[in-house]
Amino acid sequence: MKLSLSLQQSFEAPELVLKRSYIKKVVESTLRHIDVDQDCEIGIACVDLDESHKLNLEYRQKDKPTNVLSFPSDIPEEVLPMLDALPIGDLVICIPVVLQEAIEQQKTPIEHFTHMLVHGTLHLMGYDHETSDEDAEEMEALEIEILKKLGFDNPYTVKED
Repeated sequence: MKLSLSLQQSFEAPELVLKRSYIKKVVESTLRHIDVDQDCEIGIACVDLDESHKLNLEYRQKDKPTNVLSFPSDIPEEVLPMLDALPIGDLVICIPVVLQEAIEQQKTPIEHFTHMLVHGTLHLMGYDHETSDEDAEEMEALEIEILKKLGFDNPYTVKED
C-alpha cells in the first residue's frame, strides 16, 4: 500500500513541529491496521481557530472550532476502478484546539495530534463513535491499538498528577 499525501499547513506552532514523513507514517499505520491494502490518497489541512470554526458551522452546524473534521471522499463506486489510488478524503485539524486539549488532557502536543490524526483517518474509513455505544467502543479500541503500535499510551486514560 502506498499513500499519497497532500499537506496544507496554514497554521504552524513552535510547540508542534509537523513533518510530512511523520504524518504519512501515522496515516499508513492506521490504514494497515484496518487491513487497507490498496494505494490511497488523503488531504490534510492544519488550520487556525477561525477556519475550523467556519467549517464546523457550515458542515456540522456547530458554532465553535473543533479538533478534527473529516470529509470522506464521495467518489461514486463505479469510478473507483478507474483510479490508481483510492481517495479516502480530507482531514482538517485545528492546531490551536489540539494544543489546548493537549494541555487540558496532560498530553504532549505530538501525542494529541497523533491521536487526532488516527481518529480522523478512521472516520474517513467509515468508523463512527456517535451512532452507537458499540461503534464508539470499536473505534476507541482501534485507536488504542494503533497508538500503542506508534509508541503512545491509551488516549482515553486520565493522567493523575
